[in-house]
Amino acid sequence: MTSIERRLALIVGLGATLFWLLAAGLTADRVSREIRTLFDEDLRATAERLLPLASRGFGERSHDGEDDDHDERREEHDRDRDDLRAVQVFVVRDGAGQVVLRSPGGTDAILPPGLAPGFSDSATHRLYTAEGGGLTISVAAPLTGRTALVQALMLRLVLPLVVLLPLSLLGIAWAVRRGLSPLRALRAEVAARGVQDLSPLPETGLPSELQPITQALNGLFTRLGAGFEAERNFASHAAHELRTPVAGAIAQLQRLRAETPEAAPRAAEIEATLKRLMRTSEKLMQLARAEGGRMRGASSDIRAVLRIVVQDATREGGDCRLALPEEPVLSVIEPDALGILARNLVENALRHGAPDQPVTVTLSANRLTVTNAGPVLSATDIARLGQRFEKGEGSQGTGLGLAIVRTIAERAGAGLSVTSPAPGRADGVEVALSLPGA
Repeated sequence: MTSIERRLALIVGLGATLFWLLAAGLTADRVSREIRTLFDEDLRATAERLLPLASRGFGERSHDGEDDDHDERREEHDRDRDDLRAVQVFVVRDGAGQVVLRSPGGTDAILPPGLAPGFSDSATHRLYTAEGGGLTISVAAPLTGRTALVQALMLRLVLPLVVLLPLSLLGIAWAVRRGLSPLRALRAEVAARGVQDLSPLPETGLPSELQPITQALNGLFTRLGAGFEAERNFASHAAHELRTPVAGAIAQLQRLRAETPEAAPRAAEIEATLKRLMRTSEKLMQLARAEGGRMRGASSDIRAVLRIVVQDATREGGDCRLALPEEPVLSVIEPDALGILARNLVENALRHGAPDQPVTVTLSANRLTVTNAGPVLSATDIARLGQRFEKGEGSQGTGLGLAIVRTIAERAGAGLSVTSPAPGRADGVEVALSLPGA
């Protein structure tokens, strides 16, 4: 999956690179044209300076082609022309095509007779021919000079790009990353929320492009919160409304069983079914409270809550052992929420554990463990039993115990782990809870 940051950096970086390369290409083409124009103007200026001098000298005396090569330079030929001769050669011919004046190196191979006036090119030289005073002058300059100059200028143009292009790409990547930092902050804030946190996101201090997204998310959170609240209220109210008629039905059934002994077996089955319905309604109320109630509060010693839970389980006939530290164990989890959580863990351990072995509840350093003997559970079974209304094979429970425990642990910020077989045993299950400290 391509991120927006990489996509923007790629698009902007590629666009900047193409722009730089296009600008460099246009500049190189412009510089090359200007250099050719300057060289051509230099050729023209050389011909225009030399042609009058050649005409004046030709009027004073005649020279053949051999003697012209050894003529002394006239005083009018200044230092600039001497420098030009280092790279330029020329030949002056009369109307008959005879050489009047020739520079060193100005051979017929380079400057052949019969050249048309104006600029022309050979394989190695750029040529310019002009006429005046009955004479024709041809000036040539090697192409290697201008080629070397163009290459040197191109190198000076490209070398800065080699340094600046990577720096500009790094700058673009930094700017894009810096510009998208509000989006990353918003993503981190949403990702850090718990499953039950539907509070609105802050809309102030955000770029205008992110405000519609934040508003849409807040609207979604509001709708989800209303839906969850309606679901919790329905479950809580339905469970509450069921308790009274179910309790009344159980009382009537017990009276009916006392009055008609012959119906006692059937009445006992109906009573057991009604009691399961009563437990289910109580679990639904606990789940609704776990999903909507307050799970964290002031710091308190949680040992007293565990003593009450274990005493209730023992009073109801369960074999439950409690191991507490001597020092207080403080936690910010609400005592009522911890009581519901511990009661469900103990009830599950007593119901599904081996009947001839006790359930052990141990508290140490903000870690609560409930261990029971019994069959080993697979990872698939453990994940499945944590869902609502999922029961073990042959279980008579409601399928809500571990779901309630998981919900309270998530909302209270406690870590929950289920291990089977229990540590240090060949069988059994251990449920460990890392409680939020003071």
